[in-house]
Amino acid sequence: MSTQQTRRGSTSTPSNTVTTNTGRILRISPDDEAARAAAAAAATVAPPNADPARRTDVLFRVRRDEGHELSAWWMIGAFLVSSGLVIALLSWVPGNA
Repeated sequence: MSTQQTRRGSTSTPSNTVTTNTGRILRISPDDEAARAAAAAAATVAPPNADPARRTDVLFRVRRDEGHELSAWWMIGAFLVSSGLVIALLSWVPGNA
């Protein structure tokens, strides 16, 4: 959460802004924030093995075990193969040489 900045001379009460999971920005008062925090703490219990890399909205991110990370050479090889494929396909395009 971030505190909303107010202009000098403003007499409004201080409020905080909260960004929801959908990206909506809500302005809440300190009283509402305390009630919301107490309700959220009571209602939200995370499973013991909750892995953020395996959320339903994440498609291709995978958290691998230590020592099983993908080698950088795979990415270098994929770049070389895709570059060679593009060059080979472009060689079939007719044009002025």
